[in-house]
Amino acid sequence: MKTEKGWPDYNLDGYPVDLDSLFRITVERNASDLHLICGAPPHIRVNGDLICLEMPRITPDTLKNLLYSILDRYQIESLERNLELDFAYSISGFSRFRGNILYQRGTLGAAFRVVPYDIPSIDSLGLPKGVKNLCSLSQGLVLVTGPTGSGKSTTLAALLDYISNNRRLNILTLEDPIEFLHKHGKSIIAQREVGSDTHSFSTALRHALRHDPDVILIGEMRDLDSISIALTAAETGHLVLSTLHTQNAPLTINRIVDVFNNDRRSYIRQQLSNSLQAIISQQLIRRMDGKGRVVSVEFMLNTPAVRNMIREGKEHQLYSVLQTGHALGMQTMDQALLKLYQSGRISMESALAYCIDRKEMERMLSLSR
Repeated sequence: MKTEKGWPDYNLDGYPVDLDSLFRITVERNASDLHLICGAPPHIRVNGDLICLEMPRITPDTLKNLLYSILDRYQIESLERNLELDFAYSISGFSRFRGNILYQRGTLGAAFRVVPYDIPSIDSLGLPKGVKNLCSLSQGLVLVTGPTGSGKSTTLAALLDYISNNRRLNILTLEDPIEFLHKHGKSIIAQREVGSDTHSFSTALRHALRHDPDVILIGEMRDLDSISIALTAAETGHLVLSTLHTQNAPLTINRIVDVFNNDRRSYIRQQLSNSLQAIISQQLIRRMDGKGRVVSVEFMLNTPAVRNMIREGKEHQLYSVLQTGHALGMQTMDQALLKLYQSGRISMESALAYCIDRKEMERMLSLSR
């Protein structure tokens, strides 16, 4: 049997719920993610913990039918050709989901991240006050870093939403896939998705500079091409916002520089020291009262001291600048964790589990008692 769109109407073989129902359960349980894998019931992630739903185990055929029921023909062909697929899915008026499907041991597996329709305000996220000031920049590179599931996309969306509603600019986003749907405010926003609107990040970035953008959001600086073009754009009069999967500011600098060959690293350090504006590194940590999670943020601004350290390859000294940069709004991850512990929002165990320097954290905790 074929649907009106022309691809098969997949039978769920008696499984008690369809995928839309699983999505609704995920949102109603305040979960951040839905995980589907053969041989196990559906699982959801709530406040960082994986919870098994009371449902039958999913067979390979059932999982294929569940997933294929929400994919179009192009997505199915891409999945079967590349053996993995990133995409977005919406339930109208309810929520959006960022999906990743892959093959494992010859069968499918999938993970879906909940992406709300409503973009939270910067003020509601618990970020350092100085982060909001970044929305007034006219050029340079602003990076949001952290592990998967640390809220990087939400922070970027909040920054972009504030810019759109308060400045008259041309904004262009390059995403894989598009997550938050932005509305035009005082600014106009064009959102491009890799796969459907463009063939690749690098191609899209090259053409982006011809689109007269004031602000460019890059979903992730993932390779040499995207990093190189992003640095050039930031250096030539554009405000570039992007993410990296790095834990803190020094590691972020190392990650960018190490992508390039040795003969280019000196030039890249120079370019990065001139174009970088700020690095926001974040983690989401379970609240002490059990009511969700709270963000812990390391915040680094590109001061003259920071600029010199980047240029000279002295990233290991950056933490000393962050530790003493309170007047400028800067803080290390460990200082942020200490504040959360002192305010009663996270436990001592969490502070120690998520810290960068355990000895330094133990010292600060002992002084705060």
